[in-house]
Amino acid sequence: MPQFIIERNIDGASNLTPTELAEIAAKSNEVVADLGVPYTWITSYVAGDKIYCVHETAYADTIREHARCGGFPADLVVEISAEIGPQTAG
Repeated sequence: MPQFIIERNIDGASNLTPTELAEIAAKSNEVVADLGVPYTWITSYVAGDKIYCVHETAYADTIREHARCGGFPADLVVEISAEIGPQTAG
């Protein structure tokens, strides 16, 4: 199943409290449960005024629907073509 990077521009994202982040996560989980298609939220990173997420689903449009229903932005949605790290250096 394809994985996607999602960039969400949220002013002051790094200043969100643990409670606010938990509320965002709960809303995301609620929307995922209601989508009715295979969809997995892998992880998210909060950095500056952005939240970067990795989600797994068949189509980028499903990610946009998730964002629309959740009330949060999906400013950039890009399919991951490869994963590299120290272990791939050979």
